Amino acid sequence: MLVDTGAWYALADRSDRHHQPARKFYAKEAPAGRLLTTDLIVAETWSLIAGHLGRPAALKFWQTLRAARIPILPLEAVDLESAWRILQAFPDQTFSFTDSTSFALMERIGVYEAFAFDSHFLVYRFGVRRDRAFQRSPA
Repeated sequence: MLVDTGAWYALADRSDRHHQPARKFYAKEAPAGRLLTTDLIVAETWSLIAGHLGRPAALKFWQTLRAARIPILPLEAVDLESAWRILQAFPDQTFSFTDSTSFALMERIGVYEAFAFDSHFLVYRFGVRRDRAFQRSPA
């Protein structure tokens, strides 16, 4: 299950409206070893946390990833090319660069669940006929 920036941020910021559901979901899923993220999500999350909560909170986020041994997958050139095609195929959507690379990587490695609060994970469709959707948790 891919962990998106919004979920990491909700875990870090006690004032975030998703903090409690994120904590509960993370406590259940992290020990099961089902979580992974990307290098770009880590960079985006670091910047967001550092900008809003300060550098010590950003360091704590990174330490949490390290201590929990959350795999941080690197994006590959093929993911960037796929992300470009995704952005071209959905001109009416506001998918971010990180969103589109996440979708591309998820498709490539066969991960169809996301720990996210971003509605784009519910909007994006993939597959030959674009008839498949990711599952987003917590519901």
